Amino acid sequence: MNQASSADEGSRVHTTDRDHVFYPWSAQALVEPMAIAGAEGSYVWDDDGKRYLDFSSQLVFTNVGHQHPKVVAAIKAQADRLCTVGPQHANDMRSEAARLICELAPDGMNKVLFTNAGSEAVEHATRMARLHTGRIKLMATYRSYHGSTTTAINLTGEPRRWPSDYGSAGVVHFFGPFLYRSPFHSSNEEEESERALEHLEQAVAFEGPSTIAAIILETIPGTAGIMPPPPGYLAGVREICDRHGIVFIADEVMAGFGRTGKWFAFEHYDVVPDLVTFAKGVSSGYVPLGGVIISDPIAATFAERAYPGGLTYSGHPLACAASVATIKAMKEEGIVENAAWIGENVLGPGLGELANRHASLGEVRGLGVFWALDLVKDKTTREPLAPYGGTSGAMEDLVRACKKGGLLPFTNSNRLHAVPPCTVTQAEAREGIAILDEALSVADAYCAG
Repeated sequence: MNQASSADEGSRVHTTDRDHVFYPWSAQALVEPMAIAGAEGSYVWDDDGKRYLDFSSQLVFTNVGHQHPKVVAAIKAQADRLCTVGPQHANDMRSEAARLICELAPDGMNKVLFTNAGSEAVEHATRMARLHTGRIKLMATYRSYHGSTTTAINLTGEPRRWPSDYGSAGVVHFFGPFLYRSPFHSSNEEEESERALEHLEQAVAFEGPSTIAAIILETIPGTAGIMPPPPGYLAGVREICDRHGIVFIADEVMAGFGRTGKWFAFEHYDVVPDLVTFAKGVSSGYVPLGGVIISDPIAATFAERAYPGGLTYSGHPLACAASVATIKAMKEEGIVENAAWIGENVLGPGLGELANRHASLGEVRGLGVFWALDLVKDKTTREPLAPYGGTSGAMEDLVRACKKGGLLPFTNSNRLHAVPPCTVTQAEAREGIAILDEALSVADAYCAG
């Protein structure tokens, strides 16, 4: 296909898309999507042939990169053998995916309920917690995202909750630690951890410990800002949960499966949750898959008592085949270790250097291939470059500059997230940093002084 016919195809795709596709989280008349024609590794390209370094991993899920040959081959082989079967029947790919996932999980977590995505995983994890404890209330932080289904969106702390929040029974929000924009006026990580835990203690006390089924936390919040918790915080949450018989749910939908340089982000903090929700990286998004890893005591609750929930496509063979191939590839090729190395030696130092050079870059934070650039109008006041839950001309110009330079970014409010695939090479990571360096000069023009 020549360039002219490719451009015509891109125009046709765009027109048909806008005529018939309803976009999530969007005002439909304002959507102007980029048509992606193909992808490989860390890159995607459009119908004009312009190539972009994917520093978004789409929605932070292509952990093994685009079109990984082992995963593609596994999906093809499974399609030839068994495309689909109902969840009431065992199939070898579902069994193997569950075994591999439990093998990665902490000791004492030996069961997996498969879902189609992260939102459903959160729905089922919270349902399990409520049934296991006989309690109703759920607690989650304000700076969080847990999904778009009814319980998951009400647990979400960020502004996407607001239009769908009808004060559904049992959801209580509290402030988690975030030193750069501390709600506790802390001056260091130790203070932030102590004060955040004291705040949570008080929230639990005033809500009534005997009424609280679960505390759910993104181990490292994703779209809300990639804020790694300070030392001691998650251990403190675990202790509060243990003391009051509260289930601790770790939401690893975005942070899990290598993204932070470990299989699960909670491994950085030496804590073990009771339930773990996952999706995205478990199959690198090649076929949608999510689920809940269940501790033995909670699984035992449903040994003789039916669990009241399920999904038509729970443990779908194609999705599980993609998951098995993804996990095996990550092990065989050292992909988790690569994510850790890139974060420590390339992205962390490189993005830190950008913060020293650019007036608009207030803070860089992250682990592995999971980084956020907190963009500001003024480094002293830390005034965001866009309002909370909104955007701005400055951020829109920054995105345009990134795309012009050949980088596909991930942005939310005043932040740009550097989240390439876990397979990203040193050269590709440096290429991304160089494009960001040039693009940030556009944002600098909006800064005070």
